[in-house]
Amino acid sequence: MKKIIIGLFCILIGFGVVLFLDDEYFKGKEKKEEKVVKKEVKKYSGVFGDKMGKAIKLRKSMSLDEKIGQVFLVRYDENTKDVELSKYHPAGYIMYAKDFEEENPDSFKKKVDSINKLSDVNLAIAVDEEGGVVNRVSKYPKFRSEVFPSNQSLYNEGGIDKVIEVEKEKANLLKSIGININLAPVADISVNPDDFIYERSLGKGADETSEYIREVVKVMRENGISGCLKHFPGYGNNSDTHTGIAIDDRDYNNFVENDFKPFKAGIDESVPIVLVSHNIVNSMDSKYPASLSSNVHKILRDDLDFSGLIVTDDLAMGAIKEYTKGESPVVVALEAGNDLIMTSSFIDDFKIIKDEISSDKKLEKLLNKAVDRVLAWKYTYNII
Repeated sequence: MKKIIIGLFCILIGFGVVLFLDDEYFKGKEKKEEKVVKKEVKKYSGVFGDKMGKAIKLRKSMSLDEKIGQVFLVRYDENTKDVELSKYHPAGYIMYAKDFEEENPDSFKKKVDSINKLSDVNLAIAVDEEGGVVNRVSKYPKFRSEVFPSNQSLYNEGGIDKVIEVEKEKANLLKSIGININLAPVADISVNPDDFIYERSLGKGADETSEYIREVVKVMRENGISGCLKHFPGYGNNSDTHTGIAIDDRDYNNFVENDFKPFKAGIDESVPIVLVSHNIVNSMDSKYPASLSSNVHKILRDDLDFSGLIVTDDLAMGAIKEYTKGESPVVVALEAGNDLIMTSSFIDDFKIIKDEISSDKKLEKLLNKAVDRVLAWKYTYNII
């Protein structure tokens, strides 16, 4: 009996030692992981800096498929969303006018809530609600009795105060129906009514446009809506890239002294997202459209000190289709430095990146950096 008791005692001691060692092992592993995260966080600063630790931890828990999905802002399709959300994990959806046509504020909010329930990580929900000629939501009376006027007309009517008044209303409407990104304001400078971009711009020079951008970005942030400056590096008098390639032959100093100023004003006001155009700007990169140019992205990061998300314009637009001869440019877009890829062919583009990563580990490192920024942005704007 005495031997049995001693034996049981030894077993218990041994079991305790194992538990202690396991506990110490896991504590050591956690500490090591914490050091790795802290080391990675040090690489980042700027607009999402205080959320980057949480973002990196979440990214490290994700599968490759989940990470790939988080770099896509996808054109919403009611018929494909279930498969996309369950298998491909998009970062979010961009909504177009058709997505509001049969809805009202309550039903649309319920739609957003229902798709978020299908997603492991809450979704970015984006829309183009610039005002004037580009309205997706307010064009329907169930959402607003009149369409939002253009900021150009508001500015001409009552200056920046009138713009701010309407921007507050716009932000509150969008937020109330579950939208967290407005792909606005337009930071392009245009003073010529014949320019393609004129109606969507403020219609003023660099200084007035810069002040306008600063105030609008501030209002959007204070009211919980993520702004997005577009279309870097500045549209100028170029043609519409929805239908074909636009070639910009302006001197680089022209951008420094004019076009960059509104973007810099928004960046200094902590704008979280900048959208890059499909224009080929010869003074920066004569080979690639700006959206696919690593040099253009380097200028945005290094010269304008932008630390937020860089998003492409839709890769299905005519300028890109013509440039790539019908092939997907999605890998080039990620390699150039984009964090979010706007696409109307999500599943095909997803598979292209996944196939490429299997033979190119450098691409996965770029993917991780992009995912870190996307998740940090989502934490910053209380999406997750």
